[in-house]
Amino acid sequence: MNYQIPTLPLDDNIETIAVLKSVALARSALAEMKGTALSIPNESILINTLSLQEAKDSSAIENIITTHDELYAFDYTAQDFSSVASKEVHRYAEALQWGFRVVKEQGILTNNHIIKIQSALEGHESGFRKVPGTTLKNEQTGEVVYTPPQSLVEIKRYMENLESFLNESELSLLDPLVKMAIIHHQFESIHPFYDGNGRTGRIINILFLVKEGLMNLPILYLSPFINRNKSDYYRLLQSVREKSNWEEWILFMLEGVTRTSLETIETINGIKQSMQKYKNAMRKELPKVYSQDLLNNLFRHPYTKIDFVMRDLSVSRPTATSYLNQLESIGLIKKHRIGRENFYINHELFRLLANVSH
Repeated sequence: MNYQIPTLPLDDNIETIAVLKSVALARSALAEMKGTALSIPNESILINTLSLQEAKDSSAIENIITTHDELYAFDYTAQDFSSVASKEVHRYAEALQWGFRVVKEQGILTNNHIIKIQSALEGHESGFRKVPGTTLKNEQTGEVVYTPPQSLVEIKRYMENLESFLNESELSLLDPLVKMAIIHHQFESIHPFYDGNGRTGRIINILFLVKEGLMNLPILYLSPFINRNKSDYYRLLQSVREKSNWEEWILFMLEGVTRTSLETIETINGIKQSMQKYKNAMRKELPKVYSQDLLNNLFRHPYTKIDFVMRDLSVSRPTATSYLNQLESIGLIKKHRIGRENFYINHELFRLLANVSH
């Protein structure tokens, strides 16, 4: 089909009454989530655990499937992965966290940043598409449903316009949540890369909301919502191209923000309660072992191991081994041998995170 990608900002009256009502609900849920996140004393716990979960769900949309064992039982610093899929998932988490640091430091999200994020996802630098021939097809039938811009000149022109819309707030008075929905559709329609467009687009969603101050941490992840509603997601993307049906698309994305914010609040509260429970048990049963750093380690790594404890607490291997064995003896973690290594699983945290996707 022949879809003429619009230049942003859009001319249409996008903020209908239904959209504004949905914006109010989404903003309220997002503000509550932002406040709840502040109640976790160590922000790296949320960034590490939830970004990995998002990486798993976002990659699953692209049919990159990994198990929770593969997801958590790894050593990223040694680049030791149990499968190609788990390596791709961890690249996603790294790209997301790099983008978050850049946006927090610089306050902007440029095309150069977006190219670096996509390169980190793919593990090589190819930049924007230069060779024509890219089409988007129906997975079931193989039918071409959409042909994105084919020339590098066009791609660059559209991406420069998108970069301006992302960063120059005076271009449009639309609510940032409405802008996010438009930006996501625009990026997926430009489809600027040979591969990784979907995952890069979902990272852009998160980073734009951080840039706009609607989140302090990159923890609102729409991928589980999109996974559960994948057919609607692709149908509505296409409906904008065929019928300019912006309202239904924006309402879908806003519903995703609302639902995901509320689910994330539940997850954060669950993590907080579990941390308090573990803290009380460690203080009571193992007062000589207890430290906030050790507690943080158990919640930063659902599957921890001796090397992680040695690194996080700056202790020797025998000391780290002793800590973990004592924690297992009071039932807070359970030792599992995966491959050639022993991992110590925080089952309460693992269950909480496993439920995020469902």
